Amino acid sequence: MLFLIPARVALTTMRSTAQYAAPMRNATVTVRVPATSANLGPGFDTLGVALKLHNHVTLRVLDSDEIIRSDEMRDNTAALALTRDAVRAFFERSRLAPHGLDVEVRGDVPNTGGLGASVTVRLGIIYGLNELNQRPLSDAAVLELVSALERHPDNAAPALLGGFVVAGIVNGTVRYRRFNVPPTLKFIVCIPEFSVPTDRARALLPAQVPLEHAIENLNRTALIAAVFASGEFSMLRGLFADRLHQPYRKQLIPQLDEVIEAGVDAGALGGWLSGSGSAIMCLTEQKEKDVADAMARVFARHQIACTTQILVADNDGTRIRRG
Repeated sequence: MLFLIPARVALTTMRSTAQYAAPMRNATVTVRVPATSANLGPGFDTLGVALKLHNHVTLRVLDSDEIIRSDEMRDNTAALALTRDAVRAFFERSRLAPHGLDVEVRGDVPNTGGLGASVTVRLGIIYGLNELNQRPLSDAAVLELVSALERHPDNAAPALLGGFVVAGIVNGTVRYRRFNVPPTLKFIVCIPEFSVPTDRARALLPAQVPLEHAIENLNRTALIAAVFASGEFSMLRGLFADRLHQPYRKQLIPQLDEVIEAGVDAGALGGWLSGSGSAIMCLTEQKEKDVADAMARVFARHQIACTTQILVADNDGTRIRRG
């Protein structure tokens, strides 16, 4: 089934504030949101996969109009701005009267690294607020709203829906297809000790690219989507090479090609820069420990500390429980 999600228009799922009672004081909800890896090499701003590495976003309704963070990011200006923007966006879209909120984010998704930390917070807040306020927005509207905040849906869609997702905005509409990913596919993530700011990584991209490079990326992106749809994963070998963003971003991560090559030599089907980095991902159906060790040895040779994890895809997406 193909889902069409209207963007930048008032949705029919919105209702007047009179139909909804304000949530009770101290009402709480906790939302589990998976990490994501976006782009998968050539699928820039288009492909993404959810991973079994999670953040838990707990929301508690306050009597006051304050929006606060009660976790370790409570004094972080950027984290507070992101939190308040997500809260404001929900109330503007739902047309409900705003209320105060205490936001606490706990979990295993690193705050930097290219594993979708920002979308776990934005989606956790908006999904949780929707639950606390009797669901004035459909899941489609939630996805549209989070995609707008993220500026593209490649992280938002897999985080909400789980699995492997192809997503894009076409004529103002978010379109996507998702597919389950079997646990036989292992995602090996290697994160060096340094971080790469997303804005800085995106600023490196050229305004124009050679036509032949664009064609190569189109070919590979289409083939990756077809392989995930068919399940013939051995055909992924050689498809993750990119000509649009990784060649420019690797000046911030000079070891990128070497790490991917080491993973492939150890048995991986291929690898890519996860999001804008600094995490590097390899995908394999075999020898996952060998792949992880080979990737880590590259950074060790350059005297750079790193961490590795062997993950599988999360096919469940965002889930909720009341506190």
